Amino acid sequence: MTISRRQLLGTAAAATAVVKAAGAQKRPAPLAVSSANGLKAVELAVRRMQQGIDPLDAAIAGVNLVEDDPNDMTVGYGGVPNEECVVQLDACVMHGPTARAGAVASLEGVRNPTKVAKLVMETTDHVLLVGPGARHFASMNGFAVENLLTEKARKVWLFWKQNLSEKDKWLEPDAEHYDPELKAFIEEFGWDEFRKPKTGGTIHLSALDARGDLAGCTSTSGLFFKMPGRVGDSPIIGAGCFTDNEVGSAGSTGRGEANILVSGGHLTVELMRQGKHPREACLMTLERIAKTTREKRLLDAKGRPNFGIRFYAVNKRGDYGSASMYAFSSSGKRAQFAVADASGARREDCLFLFERPS
Repeated sequence: MTISRRQLLGTAAAATAVVKAAGAQKRPAPLAVSSANGLKAVELAVRRMQQGIDPLDAAIAGVNLVEDDPNDMTVGYGGVPNEECVVQLDACVMHGPTARAGAVASLEGVRNPTKVAKLVMETTDHVLLVGPGARHFASMNGFAVENLLTEKARKVWLFWKQNLSEKDKWLEPDAEHYDPELKAFIEEFGWDEFRKPKTGGTIHLSALDARGDLAGCTSTSGLFFKMPGRVGDSPIIGAGCFTDNEVGSAGSTGRGEANILVSGGHLTVELMRQGKHPREACLMTLERIAKTTREKRLLDAKGRPNFGIRFYAVNKRGDYGSASMYAFSSSGKRAQFAVADASGARREDCLFLFERPS
């Protein structure tokens, strides 16, 4: 059933229903929640935790499936490159039992930045390594330099370059001769994204094991056609991911700049600490973002954020949830997230702040 914020919290009776629904939705650990592109990831993460694997190792194993998939152009191998046609990846991990974290940003030539982020956490006194420093660290730890630019991603970048301006020397391609892969990409992300590079892709996964230990992991190739060196929220502990073993774990996908400004991952966990259900905590974080977004270029005709962002969370009790800025994307797709537990892996609808973008 689709529930809006107004329907959920509009009356005392609805508030009572939330409490009952929270109990009804509770699932036995292990449990994993993720962005919608992580259906297989959460399934694998839960399977690993059922085998007794640490929740962070399980989360990373799940995310690696998506990082290794060239057909998922949002992370890892096959990720959409920056404006110079270079794939730069960001990732972070956070381990609840030890309260430690590691991250890398603008990392080149490694398809699994989450593995490097874990090594930063385990083998250094640092939390975040970036650019050439992150690449050197990866090399010291045996990661060879890989070419992460797939032929499909190269075609997408070239198509964007050709359509970027009518005043440059590139000729716009004939729509009748679009490559089938390009047609599929345009259909998924929309034509306007080639004019204004604001779309990106990410996977976040939070995991809870049978012992009640938590972990979080986020990975991305970032904003499509971003400026070289741009870093979003994904590798920022407290923004793209935050885990507190006494409370819960949360993370996000979508416009990273908006999330960084409110420390959304940390805020969501703090709201759960106050007793909020994970899905309500996610929604309240979105409300904070909507309230603090004031630049006209970032607002639609109704004064609402003109971008998408979603949060995902699980608490120590095994309650979980997700919320999206909009119930539907501009292309009409329903906002969903992935979850896996003893009942199996599935997608569920996100709670939402607004019905659909104008």
